[in-house]
Amino acid sequence: MAKTPRFTAQGKTAEGGGDAPDPDRPGPVQEKHPVDQGMPPLKLLATGLQHVAAMYAGVVAPPLVIGAAVGLSPGELTFLTGASLFMAGIATLLQTLGIWKIGARLPFVNGVTFATVAPMLAINKSAGPQEALPVIFGATIVAAAFGFLLAPFFSKLVRFFPPVVTGSVITLIGVSLMPVAFNWAQGGNDKDPHYGGFANIGMAGLTLLIVLLLRRFTTGFLKQIAVLIGLAVGTLIAVPVGIADFTAVEEAGVVGFPAPFHFGAPQFAVAAIVSMCVVMLVSMTESTADMLALGEVVGRPSGERTIAAGLRADTLGSFVSPFFNGFLCSAFAQNIGLVAMTRIRSRFVVATGGGILVVMGLCPLAASLVASVPQPVLGGAGVVLFGSVAASGIQTLLKADLGKDNNVLIVGTALAVGLIPIAAPGFYHAFPESAKIILDSGISTGCVTAVVLNLLFNHLGRRRDDEIVTHPMEPGEGIPHPRSPA
Repeated sequence: MAKTPRFTAQGKTAEGGGDAPDPDRPGPVQEKHPVDQGMPPLKLLATGLQHVAAMYAGVVAPPLVIGAAVGLSPGELTFLTGASLFMAGIATLLQTLGIWKIGARLPFVNGVTFATVAPMLAINKSAGPQEALPVIFGATIVAAAFGFLLAPFFSKLVRFFPPVVTGSVITLIGVSLMPVAFNWAQGGNDKDPHYGGFANIGMAGLTLLIVLLLRRFTTGFLKQIAVLIGLAVGTLIAVPVGIADFTAVEEAGVVGFPAPFHFGAPQFAVAAIVSMCVVMLVSMTESTADMLALGEVVGRPSGERTIAAGLRADTLGSFVSPFFNGFLCSAFAQNIGLVAMTRIRSRFVVATGGGILVVMGLCPLAASLVASVPQPVLGGAGVVLFGSVAASGIQTLLKADLGKDNNVLIVGTALAVGLIPIAAPGFYHAFPESAKIILDSGISTGCVTAVVLNLLFNHLGRRRDDEIVTHPMEPGEGIPHPRSPA
């Protein structure tokens, strides 16, 4: 007679490995896993706020970038920021609480992903500021529907997205966004006569210094919200310097709602849709990696079922987001570090954070305060923020076996292809505008390159060799493998 699997407090079967039992499916009474345990209301609120603080700057950065690129007024920028906060909260609630087979039911924070910024800027360049947001929203809706249908199949393809691929992509995300931080540091508007002036760059440098000092000399909660404190202090210092504008705060109401399609009905452009579908694959790859990491941190390993449910939540949230003027949603890796540090594994803590984000999104006054942060101040914090993303990618690459020639070639080529739009912005100037939407996104091209090369070198007709890299130009020559005889 077959044995009935027993689930331990860690969410594994007694026979080892696998997903935790489905909470929607009846079963034997068992002790709740720490992930499913509640907490007193005050502690839920405090720890939920901590998660919001850890990811707040990351949520508002993409709408600030896109809003500035399309030339939104301070009031419209406030609206776009509030919509992103609102949808980040909805997506987080969907991911943590879950419905049916949707939601990983892990302490998983969702928000606007950095991966969409570069392709959205490319769409803006092609479509023009007046049509950019409707085209972006239309592409996001189609890409999200594509991702939702793909989720159960994608969860089975984890082996095709090893650290050598995900690490390359995450590194490119951070590096590709560095020019954005540098542009902010100079003032954000190259037509402004003060653009790149000492006051702007000095303010960015001071903000960066504040964040670094807080990270170095504080601990616990203060250390986690160093970027947020840096933004607040930098903004206060910017007032007497004369580079702060609080017009949006004066005009904002206390209560508001992100009216559907505020910027116009979605438009569906083929090239933009293709570009966003590529980004969706990048986002799903990153979310899968984050779910695997978070599963290990909380002691509930993520299997195919959990990953599929988590990806459905990501993509469903992304599908709904454009209806309320939001963008594509994905996991926030920095919150995984917060879970690991505090050892607070309850998903209801993060769900509380999601509720706080929803409330903030429904309060234009709160959103306007964020939108009023001067661009140079945001640029100083952006250096740390975007640099941390790149560093996360490098940490992931450390998990790859870079002692093999193939992996070195994959990483090197993917990074080189992905850096073309940054190192040589006019490289694709002779290509059609529709093609440039994809090609001008280093994240998209780098991801496709990494996936294709990984399949070519590590899966299709793979030779099971153990060559050691001795030099990038002459891999595997001159040094015997450690296991070979001397």
